[in-house]
Amino acid sequence: MNTALGLLAVLLLTLATGYFVAQEFAFVAADRGVLREQADAGDAAAKRALEVTGRLSFMLSGAQLGITVTALLVGFIAEPAVATVIRPWLGAAGLPPAAVPGVAVALAVAIATIIQMVLGELAPKNLGIARPEPVAKFLSRSTLVYLKIAGPVIRLFDSAATGLLRKVGVEPVEEIEHGASPEELSRIIDESGAAGDLPPRLSELLDRALEFGDRTAEDVMVPRPRVVLLRDDRPISDLVDAVREHGHSRYPVLCHRDGEDVVGVTGVRELLRSGLEDGPLEKITRPALLVPDSLPLPVVLERMRAARDDLACVIDEFGGLAGVVTVEDLAEELVGELMDENDPEPAGVVANGDGTWNVPGTLRVDEVERATGLSLPESDDYDTVAGLVLATLGRMAEPGDAATVTLTMENDPLEKNDPDEADAVLTVLSVHRRVPEWVRLAPAADGASEARGDENAMAPAPYEHDHDRPMAGRGQVSGR
Repeated sequence: MNTALGLLAVLLLTLATGYFVAQEFAFVAADRGVLREQADAGDAAAKRALEVTGRLSFMLSGAQLGITVTALLVGFIAEPAVATVIRPWLGAAGLPPAAVPGVAVALAVAIATIIQMVLGELAPKNLGIARPEPVAKFLSRSTLVYLKIAGPVIRLFDSAATGLLRKVGVEPVEEIEHGASPEELSRIIDESGAAGDLPPRLSELLDRALEFGDRTAEDVMVPRPRVVLLRDDRPISDLVDAVREHGHSRYPVLCHRDGEDVVGVTGVRELLRSGLEDGPLEKITRPALLVPDSLPLPVVLERMRAARDDLACVIDEFGGLAGVVTVEDLAEELVGELMDENDPEPAGVVANGDGTWNVPGTLRVDEVERATGLSLPESDDYDTVAGLVLATLGRMAEPGDAATVTLTMENDPLEKNDPDEADAVLTVLSVHRRVPEWVRLAPAADGASEARGDENAMAPAPYEHDHDRPMAGRGQVSGR
């Protein structure tokens, strides 16, 4: 009778261990969004499960307490109970009497371990992972009751563990964060794209959306040297000439007294509405939307939406005009280059077919990585490839100059190895306004000859430019 009760106790305790294991994995793996939707639809079990996930750390402590206690009790009861059952079988099998007790104990431990692992650990774990929301809802009521009853003991052990960690300089985390950080989301997107679970274009769009919030107006603005500017004391005919020559619809207007203060914006719409053909531009100039260069892009977009304006003047910390940003510039940060009938053919990265690329100097460093897979070093001191070359050279550039930089080769996100470091050579092919216009990018193995400077190196033929005019492409306009 005692043996039978012992075996029954082992079975019940194993099931209890399985209950706590399923509880532990189901509530951790459960999707809070799914549970929240079900709770909003009136599912009481989902509402209780959400209550448990709101105290996830406390629940895990309770589950660990239950697993520990039940597993210890199984070990205490199982060995004598199971050994008592199998001892007669061992004697009947002809085993020497002196060896029966030792063999019986060993077999009892092995059998108890197998039962505990399969029924008490692995099966409940797999169930909790395979169907987390249904299991969490099923266990929610009993879990809340258990946490209420065992709460004082759980808090006691939690306090002891917390105090121990603080003694060694570790600050415990009370609750587990369910949301993923931008870095984690980016890694998930990269891994999904590499595994083929996401189409390349969708993967790129998601990456751009994540990066959008980290960028500022300064990162995407058309810099002042490439902005077509007008003065408020100039005749309206200057605006007509600018529209005819550059094809843009809006232009910042500066004060004629100091040539720095932005007094407003004018363009085709203001010209047509005024009906004026002559007079100073100040008569058809409207107030400009001004934003600091440090303003994050989501806030810039919200400001432009609230002002119902699709051009903003970017002001630097000294109060001067740093550049302009348009709604199209913001959209291009999310979806890539957008072209309309007024845009010139963009100057993009040109693959040479020999493992090197010709890159526009105005291209941002992070955009080079998207096109080539090579991650150029980034810094607050520059934004573009031209800026990187100048920072590396430490002087103004001339055609044939070569700058060697350390880059990080883009590894397969599914590989766990750290990315390899390598060098690349940036060779200046042409210069415009004293800064690199076109640069040849070559990994160091292919760039040794470039480092010596190729006197015959030239900018790619399809993209040759008049050096008296800004290079076509991203960041060359005052407004669209």
